[in-house]
Amino acid sequence: MHLLLTGGAGFIGHHLLAALYAKYPGAQITCIDNFDPFYDVAVKENNIQPFLSKPGFRLLRIDLGQTSPTQLTTLIPEKVDLILHLAAKAGVRPSIQNPEAYQQANVGGTKNLLDFAVATGVRQFIFASSSSVYGINDHYPWKEDEELIPISPYASTKLAGEQLGKQYRERHGMRFIALRFFTVYGPGQRPDLAIHKFTRAILNDQPLTVYGNGNTSRDYTYVGDIVQGILGAMKYSDSNFEIINLGNHYSISLIDLIRAIEKITGKSALLQYGPDQPGDVPKTYADISKAKRLLGYDPQTKLETGLTAFVDWFTSNR
Repeated sequence: MHLLLTGGAGFIGHHLLAALYAKYPGAQITCIDNFDPFYDVAVKENNIQPFLSKPGFRLLRIDLGQTSPTQLTTLIPEKVDLILHLAAKAGVRPSIQNPEAYQQANVGGTKNLLDFAVATGVRQFIFASSSSVYGINDHYPWKEDEELIPISPYASTKLAGEQLGKQYRERHGMRFIALRFFTVYGPGQRPDLAIHKFTRAILNDQPLTVYGNGNTSRDYTYVGDIVQGILGAMKYSDSNFEIINLGNHYSISLIDLIRAIEKITGKSALLQYGPDQPGDVPKTYADISKAKRLLGYDPQTKLETGLTAFVDWFTSNR
């Protein structure tokens, strides 16, 4: 089996790599990552280091948004059985300042990879989408057939990726599965995300900024559960196009999240409040019945367990 994984040096990507080697020890894995300096590149270098010596592993340090399908076929001459496309330019708020860069990386990069898949006969394409495509929608919990109202350029690029996948399925018969991730956390989480920032501030006795009144809430999903959902999607073959939520079916407020981190760390947060941020939605909450039915998805990690694992990782990797 030859698997092509994009974004493998990132947070979710390196967890998925470990799971792939555990499940498919003889697989050949080609990993594409451009080591975007959105956060410290040394973090990604550390993530990917354990895999560089694995038999059958190859790392391509390229930018998909600037690499043509023809160039990809030259770089990857072997037959690819399945594509796992996690790579994306991340961040809702930064996308508002530079939407063109997000368009090129997330939409252009996805199109280049889809064209490569068509040219080389890849039979299954799994795309990492985002809960941000729902936007501001009070029909909780969100089902996959909800009206979509993305309110940031980042969210719009993820929706565009889903729509490209649908077009390629109709024109080329490829199986395309879009997985909408809901606020993934756990050991190795990106330093710009809330749980990482809050833990760092609390343990370092630094002020912690809460935007708005602290009542915004998120469906926090442990990275191990997300990985199990991706592995389930790899085996799915009953239809050629699906959009599937991967969440925890539980939404917790920002202030309750902070209290939970306080309890685990044994320290109090120094709270300061700021205005609501553009691009942020008031609440996310996933209906995961489709994922359970199609993928056997069954998230098991309670928030306290997942937060404890993250705090343990953080204190060991400062």
